[in-house]
Amino acid sequence: MNILILGIGQSLRGDDAAGLEAVQLWQSQHPDSAAQVQVELSELPGLALLDLLEGMDAAIIVDAVQSSASAGTVICLGPDELASFTPDAGSAHGWGVAETLQLGRSLYPWLAKCRVTLIGIVGKDFCMGAGLSPEVREALAEAVEVLENEVCSLI
Repeated sequence: MNILILGIGQSLRGDDAAGLEAVQLWQSQHPDSAAQVQVELSELPGLALLDLLEGMDAAIIVDAVQSSASAGTVICLGPDELASFTPDAGSAHGWGVAETLQLGRSLYPWLAKCRVTLIGIVGKDFCMGAGLSPEVREALAEAVEVLENEVCSLI
């Protein structure tokens, strides 16, 4: 089974780096699991996300999200739930993962065969040059645990 783990975020925009940081932390804490999957980090994948998913049976995307939930909340959305990922709980990148996947499924029938899960970490501060907020830094451990559980369910 071809499995992609994708950390998304802008490393220089505060909590937006949460996806990148979580995946890197997971790789260091779970090297055996990481060795069994393809791991990618992307600052701004946009529509290139679809290229990364090509040939994959499953993908777990870790990204900062904006939501009415408290900063540091970890949200896990399965394939069916991604359709309900609304703009007020979307990616910190504007055109989000859910919108990209919806477009991709309409353009590329093969994408329907890829099981996509999104692990979102609710951010607080997305300002240029800021580091991770204390709430998001603290949430990384939970995000790593959720990611490892998802990976173990696939491998």
